[in-house]
Amino acid sequence: MPFESASVGTTISVSANLTSPLGIIVLDNDIEEVERVITKDPMVEITLDDYTTIFSLTPTGIIRYLRLLKPVDREKQMTYTFTMIASDGVQQSEPVTVNILVIDANDNTPTFPEVSYSVEVFTDMQPGETVLQLTATDADEGLNGLVTYEIVTGAQGDFIISSHTGRITVAPGVILTVGQSYALTVKASDSAPGIQQRSSITTVYIEVLPPNNQSPPRFPLFTYNLEVSEAMRIGAILLNLQATDRENDPITYHIVSGDSEQIFNLTETIGLLLLSKSLDRETTDQYRLIVTASDGHPGGTSTTTVNIVVTDVNDNDPLFDLTLPTNLTVQEEEANVFVGQVRATDPDAGANGQVRYRIVNHPGLFTINVNGSIFTAVPLDRERKNQYNLIVEASDGAVDPRRTTLTLLVEVTDIDDNSPVFSQQTYVVNVPENTPVGTVVLVLTAVDADLFSNVTYRIKTESARQLFSLNPVTGELAVLQTLDFEDLAAMGMGASYTFQVEAVDQGGVTPPGLATVTVRITDMNDFSPVFSQALYIGMVAPDAEKGTFITTVFAEDQDPPGTPAAFVRYRVDMERSPYSGSIFDVEAETGRIITRVNLNEEPSVTFQLFVIAYDDGEPVKFNSTLVEITVAQPSLIPVFKPDEYMFPPVSEQAPVGTSVGRVSAYANSQTIVYSIMAGNELGHFKINDKTGEIFTDHLLDYENLTSYILKVRADSLDMVQANKNVTSRSNTAKVFIEVQDENDHPPVFTRQLYIGGVAEDTKSFSSVLKIATDKDTGNYSAMAYRLIFPPTSEQDSFVIETYTGIIKTAIMYRNMRRVHFKFKVIATDDYGKGLSSSANVVVSVVNALDMQVIVSNVPPTVVEENKEQLVSILERYVQDQIPGAKVIVESIGPRRHGDGYELEDYSKSDLMVYAIDPVTNRSISRQELFKFLDGKVLDINKEFQTHLGQGGRILEIRSPDIVASVKKAAQAVGYTEGALLALAIIIILCCIPAILIVMVTYKQSHKRCVWTMFIHSRWVSGCPPHMHRQNTQQKAGNGDIRPKAQTVAPDGTVLSTLFFFFFFE
Repeated sequence: MPFESASVGTTISVSANLTSPLGIIVLDNDIEEVERVITKDPMVEITLDDYTTIFSLTPTGIIRYLRLLKPVDREKQMTYTFTMIASDGVQQSEPVTVNILVIDANDNTPTFPEVSYSVEVFTDMQPGETVLQLTATDADEGLNGLVTYEIVTGAQGDFIISSHTGRITVAPGVILTVGQSYALTVKASDSAPGIQQRSSITTVYIEVLPPNNQSPPRFPLFTYNLEVSEAMRIGAILLNLQATDRENDPITYHIVSGDSEQIFNLTETIGLLLLSKSLDRETTDQYRLIVTASDGHPGGTSTTTVNIVVTDVNDNDPLFDLTLPTNLTVQEEEANVFVGQVRATDPDAGANGQVRYRIVNHPGLFTINVNGSIFTAVPLDRERKNQYNLIVEASDGAVDPRRTTLTLLVEVTDIDDNSPVFSQQTYVVNVPENTPVGTVVLVLTAVDADLFSNVTYRIKTESARQLFSLNPVTGELAVLQTLDFEDLAAMGMGASYTFQVEAVDQGGVTPPGLATVTVRITDMNDFSPVFSQALYIGMVAPDAEKGTFITTVFAEDQDPPGTPAAFVRYRVDMERSPYSGSIFDVEAETGRIITRVNLNEEPSVTFQLFVIAYDDGEPVKFNSTLVEITVAQPSLIPVFKPDEYMFPPVSEQAPVGTSVGRVSAYANSQTIVYSIMAGNELGHFKINDKTGEIFTDHLLDYENLTSYILKVRADSLDMVQANKNVTSRSNTAKVFIEVQDENDHPPVFTRQLYIGGVAEDTKSFSSVLKIATDKDTGNYSAMAYRLIFPPTSEQDSFVIETYTGIIKTAIMYRNMRRVHFKFKVIATDDYGKGLSSSANVVVSVVNALDMQVIVSNVPPTVVEENKEQLVSILERYVQDQIPGAKVIVESIGPRRHGDGYELEDYSKSDLMVYAIDPVTNRSISRQELFKFLDGKVLDINKEFQTHLGQGGRILEIRSPDIVASVKKAAQAVGYTEGALLALAIIIILCCIPAILIVMVTYKQSHKRCVWTMFIHSRWVSGCPPHMHRQNTQQKAGNGDIRPKAQTVAPDGTVLSTLFFFFFFE
């Protein structure tokens, strides 16, 4: 901030008290990375975008200062706003805006519009009536511009002046005399302190006249000052200029000058100044109107001046200077390069006329500074985009700015910065072997993205130049010598040749482009398949079945292995053997000759079947052979009687070599050879080829395979030796072998530890768990189960159904929450006479305090049908927190709701569950179970939908009915109920001694307590074991129910127990 009276060279201050200079610090990261502290002049240049003739910056130093180049006048311009940019020659900073406020100095004197004033007054004027309104103006602000008035001399006590308004009135009690005159000296002073005060004077001449009817109308003020917005609507009332006439004559008003364009309208009779046409500050920013008021009499006209200042509204868009070029060029691959400049002006005033610039469509590629200079922000790539339609926006500084855009065409000029690029990075071409020399096998193309380039081609791999040539201009790749597939393979060069080629920009500076060429030499199928025999002989039974094997043909191709030309297949030559081809066939890949139909031919008939062997080469080559098939005499074919055998079952524990049975065939005066044709793919059996006896060749396993069907054949030894095996219906037989199961597997439990739960209120003989399985079958898989309890535990806490493996409750578990039972289950197969296995069982006692109810929007029947899958999903999420935890279903039913959960909704369901921790063997707390499940409801619902159907999901997870009811009851208990409860407890305590006396007396008359229960079809006498227990298994915990008093007989028998029940939440 400077004073407007500050001299040239004054340093601009940061505050109004002018005690601290405005210091400007520029940080350069390049210097800071080394110095770490600001101890060195960054040597940057700071430029101002405006007012460079008024302000300057010190050119060097860590801190720069703004100084005045010439005096400033606050009355001409109160504020200066400009931006600064720092540049190190390579990069420039973001613009920083500087606002400078000029502090007022008392350099203006209050000034009257006129040097003197003449006023006529009349003797009938009353005290306090206005004689003249004086107004002096002072352009300064604050106290420096606050004007006060006083009459210095000449008033003779007859006139006074208001010190604040400058209005001269007749003094109180004064009677004016005709002919008297006055010369008043009036001083106008500002309110600056002491010697800084400035003042001026004017003279007011007053003449007293007698009363008459010739006094003109009088305006309240000689001068009116008015500010009107240029957006003011037409017809608006701007000012009331109503004058007063002593004689109350009618007054007419006129604008006599200053409104040549008739912008304003003055009502002739009442003196209202109206706006007649729209204002435009940018055309005319002020008006000086001379207005008259006349009563129609000679000399009955007075005037006043109306000064109107038109204030600005933001009604003009910034306008670009279209004389500056809009077609610009910039070289590629350079950042921070000057591209061009735009300039826009806005005729509005103040912030409304301050213009800012912005790049609209490519802000990441171009930048623009405050003076409209455009630079590249990053290196441009002409090959990616060679021109940009750059949209520049100019906006003013209004709160709701007006905007204008200008489109510039920026062309990016080229430099040699690209290597030629092949159309493919890898070329693969197939060239037939023996291709003539000079044959063009491939045309390479490469393109250089630069504007001016001359691309030529060459082979980079030296060894490839011996086999191929490359035209440097056209890119044609040709063969230099004859290529033979088999020769290349023999030389170890393989069937393909890979090398590199280059594309060079002649005269360029960039490296050449590279590509890889692979030439595959294709085999032209030099060889035909050759059969191993010119004639094949086969025999077939007269009644051979369809698909009977006769003989095998074989052909070999000398083309390189693995090539299509070396792959041989077979087919019947139907043209040369049409009838034989309808009876016999050849398998395409194996060459096996088989019957196409069931035969019924005469013996000794010979068929000729021509078979073709062909390859997959190019072109296809083939060869043929002849197969002679003779129908054998029935006397040469052994006959099985019977043709099916059923031997006694073979034990799965039978050792290798055990005889299974014997098959037998007969033939006239021939030695018979036996073989197994089918059914023995696993090699479990073998046959004596002379006797026909079948033996086991491997150990059998009933659990893997329970039976076999073998197909055996009997052949004449002579025919076998002549390699003329004949298969017919008569010389084949089926052998059925059953495997006998043995008890060779002990029972296998699904798990070694079973975890279960039982509620405190569970009834006796309720199901808790179902146990095992077995690998054996039949009687050997029939289990008999029994339980074994540790010596120190309850021996009859649970029972197990002998043949189903279902564990059931055997006692009541009241008041035993958090107690758990450990025992073993023994499973013995073969109804308890075979092999045995054992598993451990843990059953934990729970109650409703350990449970959560999962409410879903499907009926209970759906939940019941998918119970196992749903529990498995819940169990997995609980096991994520507690490994091995077991989730157990307590009940499935309709959804219960209402205040007391007395209402049931069968369209929804309640699934009540709890979980057992395998480490503590206790139930997981209800709160923890809720946290484990409720936090994953969204994930659980996704998996539930698979089993509950579309839209099936969990609605909520809540506490069981009894827990919720207890909470409500506890909250509902008032003072009266509490008093009644206390009274009930007192009564019970008073009755305790009488109850004890009765119980002791009863005990003395009955030495023993008899308690009978039918468990496992036997009577158990004596007191229930759980009444002897000292509750050593009980642990304290939330919701525990503990005994508080006991009555014991002399022999140690517990007679009575008193319990108090507490629920803890």
